[in-house]
Amino acid sequence: MLEMCSSKASWQVVPKGIEAIDLAEVAAKIIAAGWSLRIETKFCYIFEGKAKLTLYPSGKLLVKTETNDMAKEIAKLHATEWVV
Repeated sequence: MLEMCSSKASWQVVPKGIEAIDLAEVAAKIIAAGWSLRIETKFCYIFEGKAKLTLYPSGKLLVKTETNDMAKEIAKLHATEWVV
Protein backbone atom coordinates (compact mmCIF):
# COMPACT_ATOMS: atom_id res chain seq x y z
CA MET A 1 0.00 0.00 0.00
CA LEU A 2 1.32 3.45 -0.96
CA GLU A 3 -0.15 6.57 0.59
CA MET A 4 0.93 10.16 1.00
CA CYS A 5 1.79 11.17 4.54
CA SER A 6 -0.23 13.92 6.19
CA SER A 7 2.70 16.33 5.79
CA LYS A 8 2.50 15.79 2.01
CA ALA A 9 6.31 15.74 1.97
CA SER A 10 6.71 11.98 1.73
CA TRP A 11 5.05 8.68 0.91
CA GLN A 12 4.44 5.75 3.22
CA VAL A 13 4.82 2.20 1.92
CA VAL A 14 3.18 -0.49 4.06
CA PRO A 15 3.74 -3.99 2.62
CA LYS A 16 0.74 -6.30 2.97
CA GLY A 17 1.15 -9.33 5.20
CA ILE A 18 4.38 -8.09 6.82
CA GLU A 19 4.37 -7.41 10.55
CA ALA A 20 8.11 -7.36 11.22
CA ILE A 21 11.37 -7.51 9.28
CA ASP A 22 15.06 -8.02 9.92
CA LEU A 23 16.29 -4.45 9.46
CA ALA A 24 19.86 -5.47 8.62
CA GLU A 25 18.73 -7.99 5.99
CA VAL A 26 16.42 -5.54 4.22
CA ALA A 27 19.01 -2.76 4.55
CA ALA A 28 21.55 -4.90 2.67
CA LYS A 29 19.09 -5.21 -0.23
CA ILE A 30 18.44 -1.46 -0.27
CA ILE A 31 22.18 -0.76 -0.26
CA ALA A 32 22.67 -3.25 -3.12
CA ALA A 33 20.01 -1.31 -5.05
CA GLY A 34 22.14 1.85 -4.87
CA TRP A 35 21.23 3.66 -1.64
CA SER A 36 23.71 4.66 1.08
CA LEU A 37 22.99 3.94 4.73
CA ARG A 38 23.31 7.20 6.68
CA ILE A 39 21.80 6.41 10.09
CA GLU A 40 21.34 3.05 11.79
CA THR A 41 19.43 2.70 15.07
CA LYS A 42 17.26 -0.02 16.59
CA PHE A 43 14.21 2.13 15.73
CA CYS A 44 14.92 2.84 12.04
CA TYR A 45 17.50 2.95 9.26
CA ILE A 46 17.80 6.05 7.08
CA PHE A 47 19.14 5.90 3.53
CA GLU A 48 20.07 8.48 0.89
CA GLY A 49 19.95 7.99 -2.85
CA LYS A 50 17.39 8.74 -5.56
CA ALA A 51 15.09 9.51 -2.64
CA LYS A 52 15.51 9.63 1.14
CA LEU A 53 14.23 6.42 2.74
CA THR A 54 13.42 5.58 6.35
CA LEU A 55 12.92 1.89 7.11
CA TYR A 56 11.15 0.71 10.27
CA PRO A 57 11.16 -2.72 12.00
CA SER A 58 7.47 -3.13 11.08
CA GLY A 59 8.43 -3.19 7.39
CA LYS A 60 7.02 0.27 6.79
CA LEU A 61 9.13 2.44 4.49
CA LEU A 62 8.91 6.23 4.40
CA VAL A 63 9.92 7.64 1.01
CA LYS A 64 10.77 11.32 0.74
CA THR A 65 10.54 12.29 -2.92
CA GLU A 66 8.85 14.99 -4.92
CA THR A 67 7.35 12.69 -7.54
CA ASN A 68 4.60 10.13 -7.33
CA ASP A 69 6.32 8.05 -10.04
CA MET A 70 9.51 7.70 -7.99
CA ALA A 71 7.48 6.75 -4.90
CA LYS A 72 5.64 4.07 -6.92
CA GLU A 73 8.93 2.68 -8.28
CA ILE A 74 10.41 2.43 -4.78
CA ALA A 75 7.20 0.95 -3.35
CA LYS A 76 7.32 -1.78 -6.01
CA LEU A 77 10.96 -2.58 -5.15
CA HIS A 78 10.14 -2.67 -1.46
CA ALA A 79 7.16 -5.00 -1.84
CA THR A 80 8.59 -7.33 -4.49
CA GLU A 81 12.34 -7.45 -3.76
CA TRP A 82 13.37 -5.95 -0.45
CA VAL A 83 10.96 -7.36 2.16
CA VAL A 84 10.42 -10.77 0.56
